[in-house]
Amino acid sequence: MKIKMRDGSIQEASFEEELGKNAFWHTTAHILAQAVKRLYPNTKCAIGPSIADGFYYDFDFDFHFSEEYFPGIEAEMKKIVKENLQLKHYTTDLRKAMQAMEERDEPYKIELLNEFSEKEEISFYQQGEYLEMCAGPHVAYTSAIKAFKLLSVAGAYWRGNEKNKMLTRIYGTSFPSEDMLEEYLNRLEEAKKRDHRKLGKQLGLFALFEEGPGFPFFLPKGLILKNLLIDYWRRLHAKEGYVEISTPIMLNRQLWETSGHWEHYRDKMYTTLIDGKDFAIKPMSCPGGMLVYKMEPRSYREFPMRISELGLVHRNEPSGTLHGLMRVRCCTQDDAHIFMTPEQIQDEIKGVVRLINEVYSCFGFKYHVELSTRPENSIGSDEDWKMATDGLKNALNDLELPYVVNEGDGAFYGPKIDFHLEDSIGRTWQCGTVQLDFQLPQRFGAEYIGEDGINIVP
Repeated sequence: MKIKMRDGSIQEASFEEELGKNAFWHTTAHILAQAVKRLYPNTKCAIGPSIADGFYYDFDFDFHFSEEYFPGIEAEMKKIVKENLQLKHYTTDLRKAMQAMEERDEPYKIELLNEFSEKEEISFYQQGEYLEMCAGPHVAYTSAIKAFKLLSVAGAYWRGNEKNKMLTRIYGTSFPSEDMLEEYLNRLEEAKKRDHRKLGKQLGLFALFEEGPGFPFFLPKGLILKNLLIDYWRRLHAKEGYVEISTPIMLNRQLWETSGHWEHYRDKMYTTLIDGKDFAIKPMSCPGGMLVYKMEPRSYREFPMRISELGLVHRNEPSGTLHGLMRVRCCTQDDAHIFMTPEQIQDEIKGVVRLINEVYSCFGFKYHVELSTRPENSIGSDEDWKMATDGLKNALNDLELPYVVNEGDGAFYGPKIDFHLEDSIGRTWQCGTVQLDFQLPQRFGAEYIGEDGINIVP
């Protein structure tokens, strides 16, 4: 399959490769948008990326859109595929890009262009009469898209901001053959039968109510299972030398400013006023663990100090990302705070990875591992980030555990190892995380007495 890159070059990639899948699904999103514009010219186009297992495109229709329009749109998409349109790439300056989008009356594209500087080149792909501001990559011709299906419609706020207009998001998928599409659709049907949200209610385990979106209710049978899991968790951690603590779910703004969350994570935190002062419900337990550590002088002889916590955390996740118990706004997080010297990093990380593997293996989960590196919005020195990232890499290499590098997707305070579980129909969900954080001890001034009797701040 020929892939047209942003620089105009052509690369060969199969659908099984990540590059091939992304280009294939991204191109299908453009075909969808072209079909919509042909059928409903007054529709405004927003964005249409490739995602896991397919693509979506956000539109601003001037009428109430529903799935009953799918057959007509799919028929027009088939025409575009048969036309074998070439995806032509070019770049232009901001003025000409703005003019092109103004002529087409695309206000959402214009809003995006307003964030570019005059010196930047703007990337476009064109197929027939349809022009899309896009960085690519794409397949070279529309005829490569052999089989596709529009799947569902959802509401989505423009740019994920609830203060913006609600757009119509059309989800779909595509494959190089009808057989592959049929296999995928069969998996979707199996998923509906095994949907844990449906089973949870039928079996009396948990429930989700409109009165609390993203806040699960555990029912009597479900709580029995949850408590059995907690008993197992406690036995396992005690065996591994952990002690357990419990920290409050709400702490004042000063703590979250010290940790950096108030500046870098504020939009996902629930806040309130107590005695006229700002407080926040914790999105994670680490800062509270720092307060426990600092209660008394610490010595290197106490390290590694392994502290565990089942912390009740709350995060203001966007409504469109919520999914049963897999993505929620409130959960009990299996947390660990391990204090160690730099020399102990590698062995401790390996110990945590082995512990996670033991739990996942016990329940028969398949998983893959990603190493997420420094994001743009980060704190700390280059030296600290290198030491932390190398520590995680070396631990994974020592364990001979295969992993892929997820560039720029680390936490703002440190790199992390992410464990992605595979469910019964092959979808993956990011669950366990190992984070190496030099920033929090430094920000809290968490000292310890070294072998030479001198206080050390990491």
